[in-house]
Parts: sequence; structure tokens; C-alpha cells
Amino acid sequence: MEKEHHYTTSLTWTGNKGEGTANYKAYDRDHVIEVGGKPAIPGSSDPSFRGSPQRYNPEELFVSSLSSCHMLWYLHLCSVNNIVVTAYRDEAKGIMMEKADGSGYFKEVTLYPIVTLTDSTRIDRARELHHEANKLCFIANSCNFPIRHEPGFRTD
Repeated sequence: MEKEHHYTTSLTWTGNKGEGTANYKAYDRDHVIEVGGKPAIPGSSDPSFRGSPQRYNPEELFVSSLSSCHMLWYLHLCSVNNIVVTAYRDEAKGIMMEKADGSGYFKEVTLYPIVTLTDSTRIDRARELHHEANKLCFIANSCNFPIRHEPGFRTD
């Protein structure tokens, strides 16, 4: 049986410099993303599209969503498989293609997690669990492009 979940976010454009969208250069792409009582996320477009480099852009947030969803499933799978993880860090990278008309799409995302385990004899199984986590990740299941994994392992 499927269970439905609902998510609500608020987005407020803060980039009106007095003229609104009178022309392409008349406004900033700055905005604020909020979710009920949580810290606000300062957003903008990618600097390639006249955005602020000091703010998060949708593409970065998308890649980070894939990375965090994968990590959460992975840690769950490790815990139920008696694999003790003491540290996890990922440097995820996404490739987006921009078409001539300005539209675009993600071509692929690669996750590069470095996982620290307490038991080096469990590395093979820990590696396999990355594939299982990918199959379970809600965000990965919503994508129409490959999500690759190149994990590294350490032990305490």
C-alpha cells in the first residue's frame, strides 16, 4: 500500500531593485526559501544566469538533495545490517546541460561518499549497500538520469 506525503515550502522573491522586471538586467535573482519555523535558505540563480555567488542556487540544492537522501538511506541500511558507520562525507557533483534556447537538464550526478567504518571486514557489504540505498532513495527514484556512486572507505 502506498502512503502519500505532502511537503510545503514558501519562496519569496527579494530581488526587486525598484523597477521590478522592467528588463532582464533590472532585477536580482535573489529569493528566500522557508519551511515552517526552520532557518531560511538564501537562494539565487547560478552566477552564469546573473545570480549571486553568495547564495544557494536550485541546481546546488538539487544535487545536495540527492546526496542527503542517499546518505540517509545508506546509514539506515548500514544500521540494520550491523555495519557501524562513524563518519560520512560526500562531495557530490552534478553535470547540467544547457540547450541553445536557455533550457537545460541534468545529465548525471555522481556521489563521492567517504565512509568511515569500525570494522574493515565489512567494507564489501558496505559498498553493496550504496546500490541498495540508490534503489530506495526518494529523490533518485524521481530522476530520469543516472546517479553514480564512487564510495571510498576508511576504518577507525
